Amino acid sequence: MPHKANILLVDDRDENLTTLEAILTSLDQNLVRASSGEAALKALLEDDFAVILLDVVMPGMDGFETAAHIKQREKTKDVPIIFLTGAEVDRHQVFRGYASRAIDYLTKPFDPWVLRAKVEVFVDLYHTKQQLREQSRMLQRELGDDGNGTTEQSVAGRLSKRVADINANLEMLRERIVTEEREPDNRAVEAVRDLDRSVAKLTTLVEALRGPE
Repeated sequence: MPHKANILLVDDRDENLTTLEAILTSLDQNLVRASSGEAALKALLEDDFAVILLDVVMPGMDGFETAAHIKQREKTKDVPIIFLTGAEVDRHQVFRGYASRAIDYLTKPFDPWVLRAKVEVFVDLYHTKQQLREQSRMLQRELGDDGNGTTEQSVAGRLSKRVADINANLEMLRERIVTEEREPDNRAVEAVRDLDRSVAKLTTLVEALRGPE
């Protein structure tokens, strides 16, 4: 079982945070509260997050400024952000400068089902990335271990099975992005494509280890 992912909820109003928790609690992930942009940046220094739900209108550092700081940091620049905006916020303003940097938005009052579906896709992508990283680490460990009689063929066999499992997970993600979301999220689609490319590279390496049949 994968470890639970962290989801960062950022809003200056406690009642809004409570609402978000009620919507997302069924995902069974770690929901982390932040009541300001400053608190959100601090939380991001301490933990890794699968996705950030970020209110736009907050006193002090607003959502746009907070997002700018997040995207400037090497550690957090690729963490997906979902802006939660009021109807008075120009949607073009939301995307200005951020459209290509893993940012989405929902306008309040938002559909809880849509919010939950978007967050779940990003959580699944996070878990798949973590699984892929673990396979890469395992490959490096086992190729460097010549004291246990581990052969390249046995390593390749185990890796081949795990790569197949990752491919199966990616296929399910692709189907869910198409069928569950009323408007497929371009960032989620692109993230899946990035993972496809990473898996393809790992598959090529496994095939090289296996050698000719």
